[in-house]
Amino acid sequence: MDRFGDLDVFAHVVTAKSMSAAGRQLNLSPAVISKRIRRLEERLGVRLLQRTTRQLALTEAGQGFYERVVSILSSIEEAEAWVASGAGQVRGTLRVSAPTSFGRMHVAPHLKRFLDDNPLVTVELVLSDAFVDVVGEGFDLAIRIADLQDSSLVAKRLAPNHRVLCATPGYLAAHGVPAEIGDLPRHTLIAHNADHWRLDGPEGPVSVRVNGPLRTNSSEVVREALLAGVGVALRSTWDVGPELKSGALQPVLPAYAVGSRVAVYAVYPSRRHMEQKVRAFVDYLGDLYGATPYWDAGLAL
Repeated sequence: MDRFGDLDVFAHVVTAKSMSAAGRQLNLSPAVISKRIRRLEERLGVRLLQRTTRQLALTEAGQGFYERVVSILSSIEEAEAWVASGAGQVRGTLRVSAPTSFGRMHVAPHLKRFLDDNPLVTVELVLSDAFVDVVGEGFDLAIRIADLQDSSLVAKRLAPNHRVLCATPGYLAAHGVPAEIGDLPRHTLIAHNADHWRLDGPEGPVSVRVNGPLRTNSSEVVREALLAGVGVALRSTWDVGPELKSGALQPVLPAYAVGSRVAVYAVYPSRRHMEQKVRAFVDYLGDLYGATPYWDAGLAL
């Protein structure tokens, strides 16, 4: 019985969202595809796919099985590539998801050295502020800036993520410098996908309602509005470090910050089946950023 072949058929069906489309990719008829899926389900004793006349959907068991199958097939592909290379060279296409601003500022500028060091690797960098499904959307890894204590994926901390309240000197001269946390609601606060800022201060955790006239799903819009003097924003030092150093932005209420568990992470499906190309890129970024990343150099944090 071709067990690995059945796994490959199953993975193609899920990715293509259609038995017919999977059949075309594998040069098999829909009837053969259906038979292979049914045989796999019978052997496992569970239903993996919910079938309707219009679409296929994974069951809960099917979702968990798919995540593991993708890891297994990826490991087989990596093993074959390793043998074919004759020396275990890092090779293949590496699909990476990263937040838009961070990817543009702190991933893209450093790709040349990684590609020079790994000439058999092709990097497909997808920038999006959406929380992507790493497995379901076919990414090898994603860079996330968050608190990932409860993540179901493997997460490696790449760098701390310091966030500060800040505004332009012009805005503060016109509207006053907040002296205490209770002053913030009287200021223009620029919101990015949040109704509240949750901060840690001298008195412990505090929540500040963000009710300014500008709301956006774009981190870059917040940055430009902040630099234009619209109001006060909560920004990461990787985003506004140069402006803080030059004085174009001034810290506001520096005793208040985001919890230290929020950091820059690389997340990927499995440590056990980690491909060489993924390990090489994660190690590269970890060495590049480190415990004190270059964007924090010279800042009083």
